Amino acid sequence: MPNKLKVVFAGTPDFAAQHLVALIEDADIEVVAVYTQPDRPAGRGKKLQASPVKQFALQHELPVEQPENFKQADAQAQLASYNADVMVVVAYGLLLPQAVLDTPRLGCVNVHGSLLPRWRGAAPIQRALWAGDEETGVAVMQMEAGLDTGPVLLEARLAILPTDTSATLYTKLAELGPAALCKALHQLEELQSTAVAQDDSQATYAKKLSKEEAQLDWQQSAAALERWVRAFNPWPICWLTCANGEVVKVWRADVVEGTKAAPGTILKADKHGVVVQTADQALRLLELQPAGKKPMAVTDFLNGRSDWFAPNTSLPQVQS
Repeated sequence: MPNKLKVVFAGTPDFAAQHLVALIEDADIEVVAVYTQPDRPAGRGKKLQASPVKQFALQHELPVEQPENFKQADAQAQLASYNADVMVVVAYGLLLPQAVLDTPRLGCVNVHGSLLPRWRGAAPIQRALWAGDEETGVAVMQMEAGLDTGPVLLEARLAILPTDTSATLYTKLAELGPAALCKALHQLEELQSTAVAQDDSQATYAKKLSKEEAQLDWQQSAAALERWVRAFNPWPICWLTCANGEVVKVWRADVVEGTKAAPGTILKADKHGVVVQTADQALRLLELQPAGKKPMAVTDFLNGRSDWFAPNTSLPQVQS
């Protein structure tokens, strides 16, 4: 690459910041500006807090822009003033109008945490794990106006292990993504000329997670519920309601042999775990968190709370 590729970077969380690190360390790339979401209230004091991307950009004395959106002409003009070759977008959190997508000479490139067109949308890591996918990865994509619909320039694949949680997959993809991004940027024009459109008929949508859907549904299979627990770790964390009305979060569980009891029946509760019948086998709860407390091993949980999970009683079902 005879001249450095001039990049405007747009991102917000730590996942994005790790991609920015890689771009800054790449000798063939010059980051000319960084865009990130406006500072938001955070913590108990609700003080304004800069995003991880902004914090890292300021440490490296890079220009930082934080428009509320790109609808205003002045925001679009400011972007154009950087005269970038390409805009790299990683977990930015703002929709980019067509005028912005067309501003850089080579358009806008996005790093998405799935193997597109599978799991377009906000929560691809969690949805892939919950669905039981055997692999995931990152897709470096040429951005279009649609949601994660542009042609894929390059992808990197990763096996999903039976022990993976959303937290561990997030960490792995945050390591995989930056290398894939830099590789794609080094041969960007060539990749753009050979890129093939996504097959929309194969697309699935990874909608944003909610606390409500994290409630364990005992009418599901034990294997699905075990994936459910891993997919919602570290947020929003799966939960259940005990017969006494107490809400308990479930951080860790595994699948064990069940009986012919009705789904939601507590089969056993001892130092080895709380065993709950599901639609087929049973789910053994291993790490639990009562309201206002920290997560704890089931032995500690049952100490003083054994009546919450009395054997042969039934847990409340999910209300449809």
